[in-house]
Amino acid sequence: MQDSQINDVVEILQKELTAEAMPVVSSLADARRDPFVILISTLLSLRTKDEVTAAATERLLRLAATPQEMLQVPPSKIAAAIYPVGFYNVKANTIHRVCRELIERFSSKVPDNLDDLVSIKGVGRKTANLVIALGYGKEAICVDTHVHRISNRLGYVKTKTPEKTEYALREKLPRRHWIIYNTIMVSFGRRTCKPVSPLCSRCPVFKYCDRVGVKASR
Repeated sequence: MQDSQINDVVEILQKELTAEAMPVVSSLADARRDPFVILISTLLSLRTKDEVTAAATERLLRLAATPQEMLQVPPSKIAAAIYPVGFYNVKANTIHRVCRELIERFSSKVPDNLDDLVSIKGVGRKTANLVIALGYGKEAICVDTHVHRISNRLGYVKTKTPEKTEYALREKLPRRHWIIYNTIMVSFGRRTCKPVSPLCSRCPVFKYCDRVGVKASR
């Protein structure tokens, strides 16, 4: 695809986005733009289905809605509340540790910049960028497997890893698309541009796509 066509792609996919298809963390951001909620739900969402993440987030927030409250809840009780998210015991301990760092290092406030966020043990670049974009409404590019795969499949970037995709997108993706880019690509990747045998026959941006690496489609 031509680089300038990314504007058309983003516009089309944004129009295709429905409330039902919106990723859970994006939905939570729309409902209440609270950086702590976004941080916690993103940590829970790793390797977990959206419907499980949504229910687990609500159960956990009924127990504790601030870093101070969360530290009063034993990790075992957090694990019970978030079950059956993937690695629930590990995530319970991570949440405890993250909350302790937020209190001790950042006066209980979730940082709004990448360097501070990734300095917290358990918070990676993907999580940090999502918190900045959805929690604070600031320009940040969150790259997960969907964003990495689709950006390369379109022919917009040529990268080998999600981290390299993030840097490539920072160089060329118009800044006005940064915040929404993850939301629309995750939704599009789950419904249409699937990892194996994408649904090219019903793809709304088919004419722009170079179909890089696509060996079979439907």
